[in-house]
This record gives sequence, C-alpha cells and structure tokens, in this order.
Amino acid sequence: MRLAGKSALITGSARGIGKAFAEAYAREGAMVAIADINLEAAAKTAAEIGGKAYAVKLDVSDLASIEAAVKAVETRTGGLDILVNNAALFDLAPIVEITKASYEKLFSVNVAGTLFMLQAAARSMIAAGRGGKIINIASQAGRRGEALVAVYCATKAAVISLTQSAGLDLIKHRINVNGIAPGVVDSDMWDDVDALFAKYENRPKGEKKRLVGESVPYGRMGKAEDLTGMAVFLASEDAEYIVAQTYNVDGGQWMS
Repeated sequence: MRLAGKSALITGSARGIGKAFAEAYAREGAMVAIADINLEAAAKTAAEIGGKAYAVKLDVSDLASIEAAVKAVETRTGGLDILVNNAALFDLAPIVEITKASYEKLFSVNVAGTLFMLQAAARSMIAAGRGGKIINIASQAGRRGEALVAVYCATKAAVISLTQSAGLDLIKHRINVNGIAPGVVDSDMWDDVDALFAKYENRPKGEKKRLVGESVPYGRMGKAEDLTGMAVFLASEDAEYIVAQTYNVDGGQWMS
C-alpha cells in the first residue's frame, strides 16, 4: 500500500497503459481519477477497478477541460497528489507527406496537453502545500529520430525536455517531476501503428509488429504491466530524491 491515502489523476486511462497504471495505483491504495476524452469508457474502467476509481471527462487539448478535471479531483478527494501524463496520439508519414493538420494534432495532445496538464496539477499541488509527484510518459521514440515517425518522435523528445525543465523548476515546491520512456508496447495502438507501417513499407499486416518484437533484446514486445512497477515507484515516497529523470522501461532497446 505504497500510495495509501493519495489522490491520483491519470490521463488517457480508460484503456491500455493508462488503465494498467490505474489498476496498479488502486492496488497500492490510491484513489484514482480515470481521466479520458471518452467518458463512457472511463466509467466502465472505473467500475471494473472498483471503489478506488472514478471517471472524469478530460480533453488534454482543451484548457477549460483540464481545469475542470483538476477541480473535479479536488472536489472529490480534497486535493491532487499524483499526476500521470499518459494521453497521447500517434501518426507516421514520410517527411514529404507530413501534413500541418497531423503535426498540429500530435503537438496539441502530446506536448501542449502534457505541459498544460502538468501546469494545472502543479498549481493545485502548490496551493495545497503538500508537494506531489508528476510522471510524464515519453517514449524511446523521444531518444532518436525515425524516418517515418518525425512528428511523433519530436513530440516525445519534447516531453523528455519538459520533464527536465519542470522537474528543476518545481522541486522547490517538493513536486517531483519524472518520466518513463517505454519501448514498443503491445496494445491496440500498436495494431494501428502496424497498419501504417504496412502502408508505407509495403508489408503485410502484422509483419512489422512481429519484427519489432523480435528485435527487443528481452525477446518480446512490452506489456502495459511491465511499466507499472516504475509508475508506482515514481509516485511513491521511495522516489523522493529523484528529480527531472526519464527512465527507459523497454526491454533493453535503449541504453543511457
């Protein structure tokens, strides 16, 4: 029960990695806001988790929605102790085919959404005066470029940079800001990613996903549950002296 008595908000947590985090936080004693743009799916996930979870409508690309979500958590639990910035979008295309619409959509959610969600949470934590933990979900894609994934890679590099800057700025308020950089994680999203690679690399569906999984030193793609240990650790008192770091949890794909 390392998070007993804590109040957490996880963005994009109706499914996938965010849902796995929410389940782990609830097991560790936290009250968890399942914050998602799909309120119906968020409510379903909250019901599956049980009394330690509740649904909150959240669109991280909308400032009013961000403010309302934080206020809902404050009203429900008396304050916010833990934020996980998990919501993100993916797209890929060759450089000469990238559209401004795709660029703006990804940066709006992956970068601006992370920044302004972090800002709202930090303001709430500072006002409460009891510190807090903020965890940004980056990616191995933020560590290097990829020929077809320029925009997504750039957004995740920005998340790593924001984690460093926010971590250095907010630690004076005893708010620890750190990040997690997953590798390739088997999920619904990766099925969409595989379909895009199939289109641009002229592969049969499923081949890219198979090849990527085989390339991981650990021997397989990651699962959402592989990330929960780090997510719980960074939200706990055990991470009190860790500031502005982004940890690779990727089966050995990136060494730093």
